[in-house]
Amino acid sequence: MSLHVFGAVLTSNGVAANNRGESEGNITTLQKLLWHGSVHTTVSSEALRWAIRYYWQFKNIPVNRRWNEDKQDHDWQDAAQVAWMDPEGKGKDKPKYIDDDVLGFMEAKGAKTEGEKGTADRRRGVLEVARAISMTPYVGDITYNAKSGEKGRTSLYGTEVHATRYQYGFAMTPERLAHKERVFDTLDAIVNLGEVAGNHSRFLFDFSPESIVFRLTQDPAPRLLYCFQQEDDGTIHVPELVRRLRAGDIVPDELYIGGPIASDADLKSFDSIHLFDGVKAGLEAFKKAVRNELNRSSVGGN
Repeated sequence: MSLHVFGAVLTSNGVAANNRGESEGNITTLQKLLWHGSVHTTVSSEALRWAIRYYWQFKNIPVNRRWNEDKQDHDWQDAAQVAWMDPEGKGKDKPKYIDDDVLGFMEAKGAKTEGEKGTADRRRGVLEVARAISMTPYVGDITYNAKSGEKGRTSLYGTEVHATRYQYGFAMTPERLAHKERVFDTLDAIVNLGEVAGNHSRFLFDFSPESIVFRLTQDPAPRLLYCFQQEDDGTIHVPELVRRLRAGDIVPDELYIGGPIASDADLKSFDSIHLFDGVKAGLEAFKKAVRNELNRSSVGGN
């Protein structure tokens, strides 16, 4: 059976604004959706994936699509856009760059002559990232500003803002990677994400985890996505995760939990859960467990 890595992330409180530069009239809007009967703000999985790739670039890990601040666009590092480890094309399941390997790609090519079909060189991403959703409903907060224009004219504009935390989840199967070791660079990126989304540097929202739940398992279903719940007083609990643990849907020793949520009394009632005060301590212990399991699989010939 395959080894699966799952995670649920909860950010710290922050003020989100201007997620994708979208606007309605002179109001810059946040993306929204209906969640449990209320309007919540959301950050796209594409924005999270962008931030993961940018983290790798910042850490000098070679990526195929490298962000160019001057152009405000990506520069391809390989002339063919997709660089394979085998230049003769025999190993097309083994991309050279970490972003092509982990995040996937698609390079579409049009037909050369009339009547022919176009082709697509593609690889499904191994890392799957769920859309981030606010922990509290959006109540319609807007800030208003003014700027001077030509001939003394003043332009008024507004920005939707939301003071909240966000939660999201991720999943990956290391054995699907060309280099299994890239799972560790991916976990490092998730735990160390800085700002995500935004436009024109108008706001900073720290998307690094305040609390994180990792799961290492052969179960193909995550069973922990969006497990965080915030009470009216701001207290964070994980009641659905606890219910699944008590029901036997999740084995306690599969979980590595870091951050303030590790002090939850219900979680502490399970002796075999791995609990850590900090997310980085939880990450290092989880990476060690993943490495041990991958080594065991290699020795066993799986």
